[in-house]
Amino acid sequence: MNMDELPTVELGTDGPQVGAQGLGCMGMSAFYGDTDEAEARGALDAALAAGVTLFDTADQYGHGTNESFLAPFVRANRDEITLATKYGVIRKADDPTFRDVRNDPAYIREAVEASLRRLGVDIIDLYYMHRRDPRVPLADSVGTMADLVTEGKVKHLGLSEVTGAELREAHTVYPIAAVQAEWSLFSRDVEVSLVGAAAELGVAVVPYSPLGRGFLTGSFQDAASDLDPGDVRRSWPRFTGENAKRNADLLEPVRLTAQAHGVTLGQVALAWVHQRARTHGLTVVPIPGTRKADRVRENTAATRVVLTAAELAALEPIAGQVVGDRYPDMCETSAAREQSHRPLSSEPR
Repeated sequence: MNMDELPTVELGTDGPQVGAQGLGCMGMSAFYGDTDEAEARGALDAALAAGVTLFDTADQYGHGTNESFLAPFVRANRDEITLATKYGVIRKADDPTFRDVRNDPAYIREAVEASLRRLGVDIIDLYYMHRRDPRVPLADSVGTMADLVTEGKVKHLGLSEVTGAELREAHTVYPIAAVQAEWSLFSRDVEVSLVGAAAELGVAVVPYSPLGRGFLTGSFQDAASDLDPGDVRRSWPRFTGENAKRNADLLEPVRLTAQAHGVTLGQVALAWVHQRARTHGLTVVPIPGTRKADRVRENTAATRVVLTAAELAALEPIAGQVVGDRYPDMCETSAAREQSHRPLSSEPR
């Protein structure tokens, strides 16, 4: 293998082989301000050329426009990529404040057919439940997803933002290949129970926002003043005001580590996430998002950065010092449901 190529890993015990780093495509159509479409398509091509094969989207990104945007790229490279999309979050184009979650069987069937049409494919490689609706039994939701596998509409199943207990319960209904959660130097509540359950069951963890939504790269310091008016991060607790100032100070050990390796802050942050695989004994495939080809190449190069034990120890305290929630409203996240405040540790559990 060429040293510049991404290694491949397996999602789940019988899941697809994918490049060890994927690409989150959300920002190409939603939430982070205006997108240069040609530039974003260049990022897709650069990712594939670098060995990225897992491309991640969702039906709620841009109210379906992200899936439609990806469709030509997917069809042109269908045999080379693993296509992941998600259902479950309901938004309205005419009401930006509206948000709901649905996991009922009828809605799942409606959602998968809509995603298949927008993506222009006959089958989805990895289909995630984007958020859990506790009003619907997991057996009903996952059972319906399993039926989609039997019917040839979906190949593998995934969950997003669930607890360890929910993952275990779902896995008894049908094998879960991957579980998606926010995991970074700034966000480690996933380690409370989910990571241990995934390691035990042989489920891959797919960390989204491994760069702390860009904050860990040092590309902005206060979202309210540094980012475009249409960028949702301008209203998120961690990235504005006094919270942003205090959190920016936490980047100093990241900066020192980057200088020692001659790499960027973002590459250190990604290297830390990749090394969670060895720490916790499971497969980890982060999906950093970007709309730029040069950032894709920078991010994939992070897979070749190996942090020392001393460097990992210096980075260890960061998450516990972060101020501000991950979202303005945490009510739909695994962290809020679990209501656990156990201290973080770098030790596997």
